[in-house]
Amino acid sequence: MTDDHLPNGSGHRTWLARLSQVLHGETLDRDKLLEQLREAENHNILDADAFAMIEGVLQVADIQVRDVMVPNAQMKIIESDESPDVFIKTVVDSGHSRFPVIGDSRDDVEGILLAKDLLDYFAQGEKRGKFSLRDYLRPAVFIPESKRLNVLLKDFRSKRNHMAIVADEYGGIAGLVTIEDVLEQIVGEIDDEHDIEDEPFIQTLRNGEHTVMAITPIDEFNKFFATDIDDHEFDTIGGVVVNALGHLPKRGEIQIVSGLNFRVIRADRRRVQLLQVSAVDAG
Repeated sequence: MTDDHLPNGSGHRTWLARLSQVLHGETLDRDKLLEQLREAENHNILDADAFAMIEGVLQVADIQVRDVMVPNAQMKIIESDESPDVFIKTVVDSGHSRFPVIGDSRDDVEGILLAKDLLDYFAQGEKRGKFSLRDYLRPAVFIPESKRLNVLLKDFRSKRNHMAIVADEYGGIAGLVTIEDVLEQIVGEIDDEHDIEDEPFIQTLRNGEHTVMAITPIDEFNKFFATDIDDHEFDTIGGVVVNALGHLPKRGEIQIVSGLNFRVIRADRRRVQLLQVSAVDAG
């Protein structure tokens, strides 16, 4: 048995010596560092979860907000002229803790409503007076799509903020991003009881296009779009799109499948999450 295969002996010392050389070299090469960490995982010095988190920490500086944000069409919003008896259903059904409040359009974000701020009002029961939503609004934080996640995470921590509204280059609202979205790039998907189950797999947008969760079962996709995609090899539409592309796609990549245009609008380094589906332009 070689030193490299000794679980707690000189094999560890040999690997640590090589890692030390990488860390103390004149130029720190991230690829070499990852190579050494991957070797440590292979030798059971690091477990798979620890390696994935370290890799996520190293890669988060390369990821921009636009790659992980919730697109505008998917945001759970409250309209500023809604009564609490109307928007409370949105609050309860979504299970979210923060909601953009909009004025005339989805590009007009007036502030952020925290669900916890409503507790006192509704706890008053029949004694509660006239409700003014603006009295409960917190200021919205606006950031550009190009902001790096490592910088955003520092801002979230220093300013004790958990949500930012993402503005596009034309001044419109591209989407929103939360501290959870950033942390998921490091630790992986953070599911809760409101994820997936309460969200429809397929949603129709105002322009007639559709957003489709990558986990949508193929038979459900076929039924909705009147397609005939084979479900013998893959269970979900995301698997079909990834297979057609031949690699794990990044946000913005496009692939045509069964006469439909699939555009990736949300993905991380582990999986595709959300697709936009439209008819192929005949022109």
